[in-house]
Amino acid sequence: MKFNSEDYLKKALLDTQERVRDFMDFSYEVENPEVQEFLRDFAKTEGLQAQKLKDYLENNKVY
Repeated sequence: MKFNSEDYLKKALLDTQERVRDFMDFSYEVENPEVQEFLRDFAKTEGLQAQKLKDYLENNKVY
């Protein structure tokens, strides 16, 4: 099966969304407040990237 550009972008979106969940989950598991904040910042950054991917997929035809 051959993937096209849209397939790769959708996969990237799913991967990025999963990283957001992972970083947030990790932030709840650790006890160190500094590390919690660090992980939440990573989650926020990944969330912004996920939003960019989603917007691109919704607003552009990719072939």
